[in-house]
Amino acid sequence: MKERNEVDPDLRTVERIQAGEASAFRDIVDKYKDKSLSLISSYIKNDQQAEDVLQDAFIKAFDNIHKFRLESLFSTWLYRIIVNTCLRQKETNKADLFEELSVIESIDFQSASAIEMLEQNERSAYIALTFKMMKSEEALLLRLFYLCDLSIAEIQQVTGYSESNVKVILHRARKNMYGILVKLTGNDLKI
Repeated sequence: MKERNEVDPDLRTVERIQAGEASAFRDIVDKYKDKSLSLISSYIKNDQQAEDVLQDAFIKAFDNIHKFRLESLFSTWLYRIIVNTCLRQKETNKADLFEELSVIESIDFQSASAIEMLEQNERSAYIALTFKMMKSEEALLLRLFYLCDLSIAEIQQVTGYSESNVKVILHRARKNMYGILVKLTGNDLKI
């Protein structure tokens, strides 16, 4: 039988923080900041606001880490805080989305050649832009599933959605992402 720390390597760090070693929270920040920022960017389309939400979410996690019961994965608990923080922030800043969409619409995507699109940096840019153009809910679930490597059950815990709803949204998100990428690149992608 595996020990809890073998199942969730973060538990040892969390236990240190709960025991009063506040500096150990830096390990959590270092481990999760990049994935968390990417996850937040699914919902918050403004880079500066996304960084503010990231900081706010980590502060909330630190302030409430004593409430973490060590019964579930720490990452699931943390991602739930991040999603809740995003939802609250998004409600206060809906107008910013319209500004960004007008900037995106002014870009001429047909000028890129097929060879240039194969380069990694351009593919990354197209994917990042696609995430910005997708519905927030769809982009969030794609990132939770593929970037954060969460299972369907873990995504349910983070979002509060039913299993069937998670599967439907993921399916729809994959199709929408493909459609947006085809429109942006002007090419039928072979996947």
